[in-house]
Amino acid sequence: MKKWEQMSELKKSLAAIGIAILVGALFILLSGESPIEAYGALLKGALGSPKSIANTISKSIPLAFTGLAVALGSRCGMLNIGAEGQLHAGAMAAVLTALSLSSFPAPIVLIVSIIAGIFAGMIVGGLPGFFKARLNTNEVIVAIMLNYICTLFTSWLVNGPVKSDGSTAQTEVLPEGAWLGRLIPQTQLTTALFILIAVAVLMYIFLWKTSVGYQLRAVGANPPAAGTAGIRVKTYMIMAMVLSGGLAALAGITEVFGKYHRFIEGFSPSFGFTGIAVAILGRNHPAGVLLTALLFGIMDMGALRMSRVTDVSTNMVTVVQSLVILLVAAPELIKWNKKRKRG
Repeated sequence: MKKWEQMSELKKSLAAIGIAILVGALFILLSGESPIEAYGALLKGALGSPKSIANTISKSIPLAFTGLAVALGSRCGMLNIGAEGQLHAGAMAAVLTALSLSSFPAPIVLIVSIIAGIFAGMIVGGLPGFFKARLNTNEVIVAIMLNYICTLFTSWLVNGPVKSDGSTAQTEVLPEGAWLGRLIPQTQLTTALFILIAVAVLMYIFLWKTSVGYQLRAVGANPPAAGTAGIRVKTYMIMAMVLSGGLAALAGITEVFGKYHRFIEGFSPSFGFTGIAVAILGRNHPAGVLLTALLFGIMDMGALRMSRVTDVSTNMVTVVQSLVILLVAAPELIKWNKKRKRG
């Protein structure tokens, strides 16, 4: 029965993507351009060469991390809408740790910094879960407020106490030995890819192959029934949000340690919010999240070539992505909200 349900959900996702592409093609036609030429240019820009493929994968990595973060929380019935704040907190904590330990051996600096960043993300992620479990507050509202707190606080830091010389709001450069290694020269693809794959595999094993993961999913499926069965519902709510925050932090950590080598104000173009759509379209499954993040990466990377070859604006990709979200994410969010109210 579950396999049939999963197949049905997969068909819905594929249908939504197909409809969004067709509607996008209609808009391209109305603008006087050829949809075949435009989409062909998009695919060539994203997948036309090894370097393009590498950069496409690189663009999908932060989306995959935030998607996994949202997916983990959703499996326990918690909507982590605070991934944006968590990735900012994680990135800043990791950078400050690395700068303060610059005299230590590079491998130690990198490992300790990543751990510090994940820990910061866990704290920020755990707060909505704690307030939800102990005070029955709405975790969405708390997470939204924490988004503002984290992004504005990190902005204040890079414009003041930890700002480097110059007009740009950014920190000093990280020790070179602590940078994430580049896998292909002249591309932005780094060893963050290996971290992502490892995290996705571990998340799958945790959720589907361990008793703790089973109980966490049971809480998400039916909190009252889980409580009746002796599962500590509130504990698992907090746990899910703590782990979710740590995963979201990795999006920020891998970006600053792999691409920018410092914290730069505005380095995230709303990775955390896009991760919500990635998780829902990926059906809150690690494999689905990775594929959806790659799809979004292809569209983002290919949009630049599409706009150069044709007169189609890069905003057309945003239209297609928005249609996918509208067709898949909106109904799922409504269903999720109704389920929570019944629970």
